[in-house]
Amino acid sequence: MIIPIYKEKGPTSRQILNKIQKKYNLKKVGHAGTLDPLAEGVLVVGIGRESTKKLHTKDLDEKEYLAEIFLGEKSLTDDSEGNKEKVSVAKIPTKKEIEDALFSFQGFFMQKPPIFSAVKVKGKEAYKIARKGGLVKLNYKKVQVKSIFLMDYKYPFLKVKIITGGGFYVRSLARDLGNYLKTGAYLYSLKRTRVGDFQIKDCVKIENIYNEIS
Repeated sequence: MIIPIYKEKGPTSRQILNKIQKKYNLKKVGHAGTLDPLAEGVLVVGIGRESTKKLHTKDLDEKEYLAEIFLGEKSLTDDSEGNKEKVSVAKIPTKKEIEDALFSFQGFFMQKPPIFSAVKVKGKEAYKIARKGGLVKLNYKKVQVKSIFLMDYKYPFLKVKIITGGGFYVRSLARDLGNYLKTGAYLYSLKRTRVGDFQIKDCVKIENIYNEIS
């Protein structure tokens, strides 16, 4: 069984799975793409061995986000959690410059994941190595932005709606956008509004999952 749940800000996606697994005494639980602790929204969960095998199909690759990005600073974690570094901004970007910059990220391109991510480096999650002060070297990977739209802009904040393929890091987009604009930037907030055909309106709360599987 595949169920979309609404993940609140705070817990990791793995903690959500552990809670479901323990609460309902389930043997096999997985998800179709992680959400960072500070992110919220649709987390598609597979319950049972056969369902977890179906989580990484093309049907669930496409994801939709509402992202808020902060310009003028860089973050060690590429989001609002990390230590910040102010950037000397020579010129505040215009709305047209923001739109042109966003458009440059549309399509297929190579993206480097954040060092504070769950990407495995020699069998260990990158964020665990980074937190201990270790050197993290991550490879670029091919990702896709299917569409990106500027919803609002009032410096230093901008809001975008973005539809991506699988394996995309919105934190990396914020970081790379800041480099493109020469302002620095980090992801201030993130809500995932859709995974495949599963939307927020389809989500159930963790405490109601029993009604779905019983």
